[in-house]
Amino acid sequence: MLEHLESMRLVDHHCHGVLDRDLDRAEFEEALTEAETSGPPGTTMFDTQVGFALRRWCPPVLGLDAHAEPDEYLARRAELGAAEVNRRFLAAAGLDALYVDTGYGPEALLGPAELGRLAGADAREIVRLETVAEQVAAAGVDAAAFAGEVRARIDASGAAGAKSIAAYRAGLELSGLRPSDAEVTGAAGQLMRAAEASGAAPRVCDEILHRFLVWCAVDAGLPVQFHVGYGDVDADLRRGDPLLLIELLRAMDPAPALLLHNYPFHRHAGYLAQVLPNVYADVGLATHNLGHRSPALIAELLELAPFGKVLYSSDAFGLAELYHLGALLFRHGLAGFLAGGVEDGAWTARDAGRLAGMIASGNARRVYGR
Repeated sequence: MLEHLESMRLVDHHCHGVLDRDLDRAEFEEALTEAETSGPPGTTMFDTQVGFALRRWCPPVLGLDAHAEPDEYLARRAELGAAEVNRRFLAAAGLDALYVDTGYGPEALLGPAELGRLAGADAREIVRLETVAEQVAAAGVDAAAFAGEVRARIDASGAAGAKSIAAYRAGLELSGLRPSDAEVTGAAGQLMRAAEASGAAPRVCDEILHRFLVWCAVDAGLPVQFHVGYGDVDADLRRGDPLLLIELLRAMDPAPALLLHNYPFHRHAGYLAQVLPNVYADVGLATHNLGHRSPALIAELLELAPFGKVLYSSDAFGLAELYHLGALLFRHGLAGFLAGGVEDGAWTARDAGRLAGMIASGNARRVYGR
């Protein structure tokens, strides 16, 4: 089963750009964690599940033995240079398509076209809804014209899908009601006035605007991704449970809603994928961060989620290694789960091969229409 999955090219339905420059050890370790820093003195991100997974699986791609020591690995990485490292790991991921969230970039990252070239894969953009709204607000558009301009930009984006980061800003307990024009105009005015008063860039954190943006994407015919659960320290995990989204998810039907990441709420996401016809789920980001334990995570998602509702994503960001690790660990975890079912008589080998193809790429192609 593992050989079968390794022969399949994946559709990575949610990922980000990677850095195109060489990194020192501190910068590299910071890119291995969702925290703001790599930890207090005397600790290292190499002593984590993702750190050990990287040392196990990434050195051979750079011509080193598995389990190379961190300093040896980083020296080899520097010797090859960022461009060659990125090329090797994007190619090693075995991707057929990747859908790239371009809305977050604290510094310049390789975009969809360059990532697609390195991976030898079709690459398309996922438009981040809050970024569109913040750009419109920053452009000095009148509050009354805000809604129309946001809709126009989303319609013209040419994106494969849209993403909401309401979990980071207002939490996921969003009403299923469409905001009225008056509500959107009022919320947009508040957004602009707050930015002007603070001198900072506009930052969408109003529940009304988050709902408005989701409905804009639905009306544009785009599948809508929702950040759920695990993320960086800016996210309030207490408000990131996907069960809080159920009213909006019901109201969106039949528009596809894709729950991203989901750890530690992945069983909740699996439940929603079972009971709501328009809901899909993945365990991106957590897969490589759980390293050796990622097979348990994948199995727990698949306890209840229908096999036709589960997708692959890496949520790779910054380090090209995370594309490789996400894909490799996902293949290993899914192969073990499916092979175990064959061994137990739960399904046939033929069934397992068919399910592998669905989860690896078929489900994503059906949802995104590619």
